[in-house]
Amino acid sequence: MHTQAPTHTAGIRLRNLRTRQKVSQLDLALRVGVSQRHLSCIETGKASASKDMLLALLEGLDAPLNERNEALVAAGFAPLFGSRPIDHREMGTINEVIDLMLTAQHAAPAMVLDSEWNLLKFNPSFVRLLQLLEFDLAALQATPNVLLALTAPGGLASRLENPAEVLGDVLKRAQREALHVPALQAMLKQIPQSMFDTKQPQNFNNPTLVTRFKSKVGELRFVSTFTSFGAPLDITAASLRIEHLFPADEATRKAFA
Repeated sequence: MHTQAPTHTAGIRLRNLRTRQKVSQLDLALRVGVSQRHLSCIETGKASASKDMLLALLEGLDAPLNERNEALVAAGFAPLFGSRPIDHREMGTINEVIDLMLTAQHAAPAMVLDSEWNLLKFNPSFVRLLQLLEFDLAALQATPNVLLALTAPGGLASRLENPAEVLGDVLKRAQREALHVPALQAMLKQIPQSMFDTKQPQNFNNPTLVTRFKSKVGELRFVSTFTSFGAPLDITAASLRIEHLFPADEATRKAFA
């Protein structure tokens, strides 16, 4: 049985990741405690890194787990990190934590997203929010991607009172994340360029961005928080994040009481 040769060597992958993050060879060498010359030799293929050294360099760059696996395989080592489906039995504890977080703050709409912004889970308050926005939950479930639901014609962005602020923040965040997620890069190409070109207003009257929705009960105001798992050892677990939309005024709190 033949296996396909890696497209890039581990050294090239390491160099590309370092360059993408705008980290110099000297900075990375200092972080890991190796000479810049040895790092240069690893990147050019003049020297081979041990498994421990390669992992240390990838840790120094805070490389995503999937890219660590790819670099290990390119160097001839076995991948280290699993990638279990979210419904896998070994993900039971992860799902228990997620369900607890979705239900603990019952008055705050909450959703679980993966690295491509796909909607995986949500709580009853999220359903309540879509009802107040008169947005079709079934349509979102049919194409369960929050970025596309936000930016599509007649999408969630059309329900925003401050679309320039919110879209500016969301799209900048997605662009940063897309550096490590090729599928997200492809998805961003489906979004009209005009949305990226929209000038984001600078409003420093609040300590954080307030997302303001137009709804059938009046304006709804929220502040967002994102939660991720600490020290994940699984690619799927590392990709998950939970967004809570906490009511930012009394009228919004009453709408979700």
